[in-house]
Amino acid sequence: MKQNYERIAVKVGSNVLTRKDGTLDVTRMSALVDQIAELHKSGVEIILVSSGAVASGRSEIHPSKRLDSVDQRQLFSAVGQAKLINRYYELFREHGIPVGQVLTTKESFSTRRHYLNQKNCMTVMLDNGVIPIVNENDTISVSELMFTDNDELSGLIASMMDAQALIILSNIDGIYNGAPDDPQATVIREIGQGENLARYIQTGKSSLGRGGMLTKTNVARKVADEGITVFVANGKRDNILIDLIRRPETTLCTRFVPSTNPVSSVKKWIAHSEGFAKGEVHINERFTQVLRSDRAVSILPVGITRIEGEFEKDDIVRIVDYEGRAVGVGKANCDSTQARASLGEHGKKAVVHYDYLYIEQ
Repeated sequence: MKQNYERIAVKVGSNVLTRKDGTLDVTRMSALVDQIAELHKSGVEIILVSSGAVASGRSEIHPSKRLDSVDQRQLFSAVGQAKLINRYYELFREHGIPVGQVLTTKESFSTRRHYLNQKNCMTVMLDNGVIPIVNENDTISVSELMFTDNDELSGLIASMMDAQALIILSNIDGIYNGAPDDPQATVIREIGQGENLARYIQTGKSSLGRGGMLTKTNVARKVADEGITVFVANGKRDNILIDLIRRPETTLCTRFVPSTNPVSSVKKWIAHSEGFAKGEVHINERFTQVLRSDRAVSILPVGITRIEGEFEKDDIVRIVDYEGRAVGVGKANCDSTQARASLGEHGKKAVVHYDYLYIEQ
């Protein structure tokens, strides 16, 4: 199953980069940088999505008075991000590889223009041999506008940058068929399209980051549905990145099998835009069945039962079936007032055109 990847995204979690006391594990960072450098020099383009700023700042500064959670996050991330990127800079410089810092927010993915600006920035970096190091800009993000965690961010980056693989490094070996600390539980080595993992997934969060296996699985599924191979593996294992790329069949990990159906760049953006939805388009039973088929169809007024919320043309809207389940997202072809005016009518223009519609598989 050896594959040659030209471009990959690597997400490194807080629990990989930090020790139990919250300080940066420089030895582990150095080992990961050595592996990334080796792959980089062999011709693989790499985008690194790195957690660790907040944990790094927490170990560096001790506030004189009690701070609320937002103030703490802003303070620790501001101090910790400088420390983190400086360490990466020094480690990669030993290999003669330049790096660049990319700080982003969830809001920066909400419009197609901002999305493409970010893509262009990282493309220029890669074209010039620079490794982008991406993290959420926690100094300005607030709760309702934050990514669920860097797993979600890494999925967006892998999709946006047309990576062939996304590697999510945590402190356990993959997705288990039980609790990871249960001696009877084993790692699920491969997860195919449409497999139901609800009975396996642990909902607990990591001790230093915001994520957990549920988020990792949801992100991995969505990214794999877009044709990108996803690995979930243990970042504390020696040589893990090299082994995943060169010896995946013998490396302990969970591999999400990618879809063979290509997804356009626009649909990739839309697929990850559910969090920005401004309203809902509810469709009837017949139209739900048509959407579930292999036919390429737009959301037409004749199949719409009601419009929820207010939205403008080009806003992202959520598509909801006749049973109240969200089945996809799309870019509105008109505003909510126009959509309501044409509700149920034949011969009217699409409320969401097929080219800007993503239906979950």
